[in-house]
Amino acid sequence: MDLYLIRHAIAEERDQWTGADSERPLTADGARRFAREVQGLARLEVRFERILTSPWKRARESAELLAELCTRPPEECPELAAPPGDALLALLGEESTALVGHEPWMSDLAALLLAKTLDGGAFEIKKGAVVQLEGAPRRAGMQLRALLPPRVLRALAES
Repeated sequence: MDLYLIRHAIAEERDQWTGADSERPLTADGARRFAREVQGLARLEVRFERILTSPWKRARESAELLAELCTRPPEECPELAAPPGDALLALLGEESTALVGHEPWMSDLAALLLAKTLDGGAFEIKKGAVVQLEGAPRRAGMQLRALLPPRVLRALAES
């Protein structure tokens, strides 16, 4: 299976947002940049059979921008708004899936799938970046295929 871990796009700054953190939206620039990144993924012929997204607004908005790469609408997944664990892994099947969520949980999930640990400190997934994994969606069952920074995806869209 191909699994894509995607950190949401650039959102309003936490210290400048007065509402609940879960309702913090993307900035206009963040949405515009992420739309270009989606074009870069399309250029790489990336397609998803399923998109699971954190219920937090900035992740939902990012997932909506990704929806053009999938035949089904994004599905909210509360497990993506918490540290990763077996409950999240149990939701993953054999379909090509994009997971849209937050740091540090996306890096922790990558570490869990690659090395059985929750210490994702080896790397940080930048806002809008994509980590592509392949293999069995279980602890240490996947291999890293690609780490695509936002800048690279936008450059692909423009080439």
